[in-house]
Formats: sequence, structure tokens, C-alpha cells
Amino acid sequence: MTKLTTNDSGEFVRAGNRFDDRITADGSSGWLVEPGRYRLVVSLACPWASRAVLVRRLLGLQDVISLAIADPIQDERSWRFTLDPDGRDPVLGIRYLAEAYAAADPSYDGGVSVPAIVDVPSGRLVTNDYPQITLDLSTEWREYHRPGAPDLYPQEWRDEIDEINELVFTDVNNGVYRAGFAASQEAYEQAYDALFARLDWLSERLATRRYLVGDHLTEADVRLFTTLVRFDAVYHGHFKCNRHKLTELPVLWAYARDLYQTPGFAGTVNFDHIKRHYYQVLDQLNPSRIVPAGPDLSGWQDPHHREELGGTPFGPDGTPPPDVSELGVR
Repeated sequence: MTKLTTNDSGEFVRAGNRFDDRITADGSSGWLVEPGRYRLVVSLACPWASRAVLVRRLLGLQDVISLAIADPIQDERSWRFTLDPDGRDPVLGIRYLAEAYAAADPSYDGGVSVPAIVDVPSGRLVTNDYPQITLDLSTEWREYHRPGAPDLYPQEWRDEIDEINELVFTDVNNGVYRAGFAASQEAYEQAYDALFARLDWLSERLATRRYLVGDHLTEADVRLFTTLVRFDAVYHGHFKCNRHKLTELPVLWAYARDLYQTPGFAGTVNFDHIKRHYYQVLDQLNPSRIVPAGPDLSGWQDPHHREELGGTPFGPDGTPPPDVSELGVR
């Protein structure tokens, strides 16, 4: 659950990630990359967690890192495993993700967030550092990538990817939250203006190129996609980001459809979880807890014509992941 912390100006302040250990190929971090050792805990409602689900899928790490899916509706102890038999994760044997946090630090009393990677043998949380998790899946876990997996964080493009990611995080990924959770009119309008200025900038950039950086999918596209796919369903109305819907921004709407229709993407999106989480958990913004019936989702399959801009999703030697949905995988 997102903690609504604001400063004296009414601006939403996102809490940092308390657990930031890394899992590395050489084990120098104290946590060694090992197939089957770790479990990725996510909510399909959460954009930060969805990044990890998507990257794991594109890279073909499903048989290397197992997946736990939390209930999109939280209670006072946050993320819970009530989607599983007996309300326990079948691998970790716990009812709440908070139990893995406590195993890592019994004195911890802060927020419980996803994505989280848990060490299965010890039951301890390793990391909830969502920006680093996906980068490490691309780099430290490279030995276990599927044949034909895309290079989502190419060495020669990293500076540009990092620069784009920082801009998109500030104004778009976190910007929608800064608008939705603002506690003053001024803070809301500042976030709103920055959000749509950045979306206009992104539209201009993507008008002549298929992907944000280079000529194939990268981490930058993953991070933007998970916000765009939630925009009309949640952020436009619930978070008051209502200058335009995504469907009213021609370039970004075509770009988002292109990604959604790329093998690996749509199978990680669950609009039911997304809508129920935001509208029922964030009841300070929606006291009735009524979940909207819309928007119409049929347009996500409309032709986008973005292939005319060149580039290939997985790179010149890459191949798509097998077309299998994972939404039921525990």
C-alpha cells in the first residue's frame, strides 16, 4: 500500500527502499545468482512490480526465478497471499509478505512494498529496490536468459537509458502519484503540469522513432509502458490526471498499443487487479470503493502501424518469448 506522505507544501513524497541488497553473478554482494533459490513477489496491480514481471518474462527467467502473486486488495498488514490455497504462498509458506520483511529485520516497522525478492531457503527478504531489480535481471542473471532474449540494458545505450528513465520517473511514473496524492492545489497543479509537459515531450520524441532509446526494446520502454497501460483505467480519473486520456494522445496511444501487442507484454497485464486495487485500497481518494466499469479495453488490439518507423522489438538477432500467459502462475 502506498503511504501518503506529504511535505509542508502538500507535495507527495515517496518513501525510499529500505532493503537494497543485490543478487550478483559472482556473489560479491552476499547473495549469489542461483536458479531456484529466489522468489519474486509481486502484485499485478502495481506498476513498479509489473516492471519486474515483464522483464522476467521477456528474458525467459520463469524457470529460474519463481513468481508469487499477491492479492490486489490489501489489509492492515499490506500484501497478502489470499489468492493461494489456505491463504499461504505455496513456496514460502507465509500469509503476508511482511513476514519475509520481519525475517530480514525483526525491528523493521515501515511499509511493505512490491516487487520484493525473497530468499527461499531462509525466508528472508533480499531486496525491494524496484529500480535495481530489473536492471540486475538484465545484467547479473544474463547466464540464464533464454536464447534470443533482448538486451534491455545495452552497455552502449546505458547513459541515454538512465537519463530517459530519470525524466520519466520524476514526471510520469511518480508524477501521476504526485498529482493524485497532492495535499494542496499548488502541489497538484505543479505535478499535473509537469506530467503533461513530459507526455508531450515523449510524444514528440516517439513521433519519429519506434522505441525510446535505440532500435529495439529497452528498460526505458518497460518503465514507461507500465504507467501508460494504467493511465486511462486509473490515473486519468482517480488521480485527476485528466487533461487528456491516453487514447487522445495519438503518438503515445499507438506506442502503447505497439508494446501491448508485442509478445510478452499483454500476458503480464491484469486490468481487473489494477482497477480493484486502486479504487478499493486507496479509499481516501474513493470512499465509496466503487470500481468503475470502464474504460473500453478493446482498442488495445487495434492496428498501430508503428512498425513503419523501423526497428525490431527484440533486436536483430532476438526472438519473441513463447506466447504463454503467466497470470495464473504462483
